This record gives sequence, structure tokens and C-alpha cells, in this order.
Amino acid sequence: MSGNKPIIIKKVKGHGHEGHHGGAWKVAYADFVTAMMTFFLLLWLLNSTTQEQMVGIADYFSPTAASESKSGAGGVLGGTSMLSPGAMSTPKTDPGVTVSLLPLDTKVDPDSQGEPGKKPSGTTKETNAPKATPANDATSGVGGASDSMKAIDALRARIEEQEFQKVKQSLEQAIATSHELREFGRNLKIDMTPEGMRIQIVDAEQRSMFPNGSAEMYSYTEHLLAKVAQAIAKLPNEIAVIGHTDASPFRGRDGYTNWELSTDRANASRRALVGAGLPGWRIVRVVGKADNEPLIKDDPYSAQNRRISIILLRQSKTPPG
Repeated sequence: MSGNKPIIIKKVKGHGHEGHHGGAWKVAYADFVTAMMTFFLLLWLLNSTTQEQMVGIADYFSPTAASESKSGAGGVLGGTSMLSPGAMSTPKTDPGVTVSLLPLDTKVDPDSQGEPGKKPSGTTKETNAPKATPANDATSGVGGASDSMKAIDALRARIEEQEFQKVKQSLEQAIATSHELREFGRNLKIDMTPEGMRIQIVDAEQRSMFPNGSAEMYSYTEHLLAKVAQAIAKLPNEIAVIGHTDASPFRGRDGYTNWELSTDRANASRRALVGAGLPGWRIVRVVGKADNEPLIKDDPYSAQNRRISIILLRQSKTPPG
């Protein structure tokens, strides 16, 4: 027994795969997800913006509109700089405040303006920057943001007006080239209002869009509304449909009046537009106004007062002009 070597048993603690690896991967994954969301949002915005709108936005933010001031090579915007109104700069110095260094015993003369030939009297003056006042400091940021929003809204209004004009031309051309609807050109009136582009289908003395006292439209009226739906389907604007009658009193069963008649005709027009392919969610208002807004104010009984108004509501806050 004494000659046997001692047996030594070593216990090694293993490190399994359950070890802690830290949370750095979570941060990287969150950045990746954020980048993907941003990428798909950018794709969605590009897909929902027309070519004219993208050109207009690019023109608005183009650096060529900035006033050019050569302030050294390699500046932002390709060597140009934006200068606020009233700012002054010398050809060889950068905009800023220049302070002259004077001897301690030099007296400062506040009346000296540095005229040619007059010895400087130690005046410290700002040569290249406008004076900053509390009012300017308080309002420059807010005013600049407000002006930018107004400029963007004005740009949007101009682009929207161009789109309206294209729809008007397309619709007039479609009516003129249609053998069935060519004679209905005078029943179609298109104009611009503060609310938006208004397309009106009006009655004529010898041709009505609806039978007398009925909301069941004629087949040619439905065909005319289908042409309107095709022309406005490509625009994103919301739509209002409004029915009008003339001043002739109408009394139907159960108190049915011009109010109900104008509303039912507007709703029938809505169904015709949707049936022609216009997305129903774009129609946000269906109204009947009876004879309260005559087209021919001097003759409230005129046939043209019986009409359907289809208004493409403006997306911009204010119309151009």
C-alpha cells in the first residue's frame, strides 16, 4: 500500500454555451430595423409623389437660388453662401465682427465715423455683420420657419393648379372626341374656386340630366360621369359631390321636397362615380342644397340651376394667386 502512488482527481468547471455575451447585438439590430423602416418609408414617399411634384420640390431646394458669394474654396453649396438681407462683407474677409486693437491710453470718440483723411480715434466698429437686436433674435427662427412653410404651401398650390389644368384639358378633350358625348359639351362647366376645381354637370333647356322629379339619371348622364371619374381618378384630392335644383317648388309624397331631391341626385352621382372606378374613400362629402346656390342668380328658375357639382378639394391651404 505504501508503494502505490496517490491518485489525484481534478475537477474542471466547464463553460457551456449559455455564457453571457452582452447586449451589443440588440443595439445593432435596433439600428438595422430603424434603417429598414426609413428605407421603406422613403420608397413609399417616392412612389406617392408625382414627377411634377418632385421637380418642383427639387427646384425649391436648389442651391442655385442662393446668392453667390465667393468665400474661399470648398465652402458649403459648392462655394456659395447664404447671406441674410442687410449683411455686408468685404471682398477679402469672411463675414463677422472685426475689433480693432488700441493702445490703453487711446481715447474713444463716439462721434468719429472714420471719414477718409481723418485720423481714427480708436472706434471699435462692426464692419461685416448687421447689429443683432432682441427683436431680431426672438423672431428670426420663428419667422424663417413660417416663411419656409408659406413657400412650400405656395409651391404645392402651384403644382396642384397645374394638375387641375391637366384634368380640365383631359376631360374637355375626352368629351370632344366622344361621338356619344360630343353634343354634351355645353352641359359641362369647369372652373376654379377657393375650395378647389369644380366640375359641374348642368341641365340645358332641351336636355336634362335627370327626369323631372326623379333621382334616376339618364344613361348619357351616367356615361358623362364615367368620363369625369376617369379624368380625376389619378389625382389624390378628396372629393365633394353637391346636388342643386332650380327654384321651382317640388312636392312629392311624404313631404318629399327639393332638399331630398337634390340630396338623392348627389348620392346617385356618387354611386355612378364609384361604379366607374373612382375609389369610394375619396368622396368625403355628399350634400343636397336645393335651390339655395343658383348658378344663374338673375333667373332662379333657369334650367342651368339644376346641376351636380363635383369638387376636387384643394390639399394646399391657400389657392395660388
